[in-house]
Amino acid sequence: MLVPKRAKYRKQFRGTMGGQSLRGSYLSFGEYGLKAMSASWVSSRQIEAGRRVLTRYTAKGGRVWIRIFPDKPVSDKPPEVRMGGGKGDIVDYVAVVRPGRIIFEMGGIPEELAKEALESASSKLPLKTKFLKRD
Repeated sequence: MLVPKRAKYRKQFRGTMGGQSLRGSYLSFGEYGLKAMSASWVSSRQIEAGRRVLTRYTAKGGRVWIRIFPDKPVSDKPPEVRMGGGKGDIVDYVAVVRPGRIIFEMGGIPEELAKEALESASSKLPLKTKFLKRD
């Protein structure tokens, strides 16, 4: 799973997810892409599940690009622990995805196969998505 090698600070605030994605909203590498239509946190496990689906479809040729990286640490306290005692331990890393962001790109396979693959990968993600094709 994807995890940062190192971080300047160990823990972060939760933050907000308002507005559109400022960057990463155009196809840059492949011919087909999966675009986020809503905002959400996408965990490293969900990205890995989507990647597995896409690589299964591109086994006979083709390429997959992952355009998001989980660089935000999420902390959690153990069950049945009283209030106080500081912030919890880091349990997962997430990528903050805003509307308009390209999540996955594919190339080198037929369009109907890419559409099927990206729709299948989209079911592994916690947000609404849209299939894109290079003009």
